[in-house]
Amino acid sequence: MHYVSADKISKSYGIKPLFTDISFHISEGDKIALIARNGSGKSTLLRILSGRDTVDEGTVWINKEVTVALFEQEPAFDEQATVLDNIFHYRHPVAEALRNYERIVGGTEKDPAEYSAALARLDELGAWDFEAKVHQILGKLNIHDLAQPVKNLSGGQRKRVALAQVLIDIGFEHKHVLLIMDEPTNHLDVEMVEWLEHYLNQQNVTLLMVTHDRYFLEDVCDVIWELDNEQLFTYKGDYQDYLEKKAARIENTIANIDKARNQYRKELEWMRKQPKARTTKSKSRQDNFYEVEARAKQKVVDTQIELQVKMNRIGGKVAELKKVYKSYGDKTILRGFDYTFKKGERVGIVGKNGAGKTTFLNMLQGIEPADSGKINIGDTVVFGNFSQHGLEIREDMRVIEFVKNIAENFPLANGGTLSASQFLTLFLFPPEQQYTYLSKLSGGEKKRLQLLAILFRNPNFLILDEPTNDLDLPTLSVLENFLGEYPGCLIIVSHDRYFMDRLVDHLFVFEGDGVVRDFPGNYTQYRIEERSKDKVKEAPAQAVAETTAKPVAKDKKKLSFNERRELEQLNKDLPALEQEKTTIANRMSEPGVSYEEIQRISARITEITMLLEEKEMRWLELSEYAE
Repeated sequence: MHYVSADKISKSYGIKPLFTDISFHISEGDKIALIARNGSGKSTLLRILSGRDTVDEGTVWINKEVTVALFEQEPAFDEQATVLDNIFHYRHPVAEALRNYERIVGGTEKDPAEYSAALARLDELGAWDFEAKVHQILGKLNIHDLAQPVKNLSGGQRKRVALAQVLIDIGFEHKHVLLIMDEPTNHLDVEMVEWLEHYLNQQNVTLLMVTHDRYFLEDVCDVIWELDNEQLFTYKGDYQDYLEKKAARIENTIANIDKARNQYRKELEWMRKQPKARTTKSKSRQDNFYEVEARAKQKVVDTQIELQVKMNRIGGKVAELKKVYKSYGDKTILRGFDYTFKKGERVGIVGKNGAGKTTFLNMLQGIEPADSGKINIGDTVVFGNFSQHGLEIREDMRVIEFVKNIAENFPLANGGTLSASQFLTLFLFPPEQQYTYLSKLSGGEKKRLQLLAILFRNPNFLILDEPTNDLDLPTLSVLENFLGEYPGCLIIVSHDRYFMDRLVDHLFVFEGDGVVRDFPGNYTQYRIEERSKDKVKEAPAQAVAETTAKPVAKDKKKLSFNERRELEQLNKDLPALEQEKTTIANRMSEPGVSYEEIQRISARITEITMLLEEKEMRWLELSEYAE
């Protein structure tokens, strides 16, 4: 079924064109990711398709049977209303029945008659399956206090409530929903992101979304749209396919531009020789000349950079923490933490919100004191701190002035320098944008400028606290290339699994109650280990539940000859699989292992874990009847 068609649509803000004469179609079941730089019109295009903005030119057709649901970066709520009333704002009998039921259940006192009436209404509507789905969504997104006003929520809580709202809303529309999502993974921890991946893959929903989370993009979407240079390009496949096809497109475009420039030089010479009075034939050639001129003057921006940094020298002593303790009241952040940082170390920090990650970073930089213990920082260490608080800036200042106030030039390792303007260009602020007032920048552009300002000071110990939030994929690509060659120390706190996998060598895992574990691997390896632990914990409880539900009488059945042989084989397979898992897990921790091999090993560990689970369950089943 055809959902949406756009024919030659254009949109500008003032004199700045966002996109020009673009056309596309969305059909039922499509799952599309939209990629572009900040300020290129991604959010505007989403708002146009949701009916909250209009095009300057062209037409947009949306099938009248299709309901469009939009999840925005800045959700709009009834600020005085409760979380419950905002989530169940939808005018639908099931929504109203569920809101009434949740209000009664969440109240301090229950009126038995009112409670019975609410139950009867849910029975009447057959809403219990949907009620279970609602509780799953609220539980997975950590939304529990439904009675508090929305105005009291933090930014992250507001995003999760908005996400719950839209996921529940589309459940009321059983047919033909186009779900449009703008950065749905911001402010979600990794467990929530993984759950959302699974949820969207299980639902029969047509999806168009903007996301910077590349693993999320790969797992959910099978088509990528890219807004670039006012045009829309379509790529089928995952993110790796997109990178390869985009590189081929740029290479082809450059070849065509070179060809057009050669033709332009010939045509320009002909134009200069022509008399003013032209024949029809020469007039046609003159019109063609301007088309050739436009092609010849195209510019191709390649965001892949290599920047050899002349970093501030770092001495033999970097940072040393000895028996460090830190608590807030009854909450313990660090309990006797010991660690010595080495030159060029790359550490990722993970843990649940509130576990003390930001406090640890502040203590390392001397912003907060330790309760006891020693934190010794080398004399030559220069910290660069990218915090979640953003920049404190004068809104009436221009971008180029802001950077020049830090320094006029950026030193390079080869002895040369980059001017402030050149450095801005490398980080996707072209010359025409460098004189823009800071007040006119988008949220993502301000984040990019914050990052640039930190790097321009040339620190030798970088601390990045959630640097990927609000950054677009082209900017992330530039940042990753820069950090990949960065010779200093690096600490990253991020829920972006792809970003962490590319850049860190090991993890500090904040497990709570002052425990910090040093994990020798990247984020994906850590998540594989955590999922394996969760399955081990769940298995005994599941076995108890099954035994309680269905007591097994051993004397009712004996193993057949084939089943005895199968049990013997399982007794051989299980130790062999355990040994293989241990061997390749140790291989992952060895120095010099390539990223591609790590990916292969991780995939094999996942496969082995699933095999072990399957074979162990079968072994338990057969062992019940073994003599």
